[in-house]
Amino acid sequence: MNWILYIHLIAAMAWIGGSIFLFVLGITLRDKEQQHAIYPVIGPIFGYFEIVALIILLLSGTWLAYDSGLLNALAIGDHSKIVDLLRIKLWFVLLIIIASLLHFYIALKTNTKARSLLENLISRGSSLLIFFLNLVVVYYAILIRGIIH
Repeated sequence: MNWILYIHLIAAMAWIGGSIFLFVLGITLRDKEQQHAIYPVIGPIFGYFEIVALIILLLSGTWLAYDSGLLNALAIGDHSKIVDLLRIKLWFVLLIIIASLLHFYIALKTNTKARSLLENLISRGSSLLIFFLNLVVVYYAILIRGIIH
């Protein structure tokens, strides 16, 4: 099942790489006119790309957990170190999914419109949260992988 791991890694690179790209773009692109010109164009393309990457991550991650017996261990309430780490990782993944859904909703709703202050705060806050949670999930993935191999 190594090929599933490679697919999972490629999807993770796409998801996290895209997150880093938009994070850097958001920090460096200060001109409002440039933001209004760029984001409506790249936003939807990037958003759909990221949705596909996230779906691949969820499917391949589930497959890997099943194949290694970790899914069953989670289901029966095992509290070994690896299962506890996976459980924590999955809580962070859930937070990423919730933040992503919120971010995508606001992004699609306001793609060609001005955002309210609240929409802007939620959009930027969720984007920042996704960025940092990605780093936490990678940390737990490294810990888990270290135990498996």
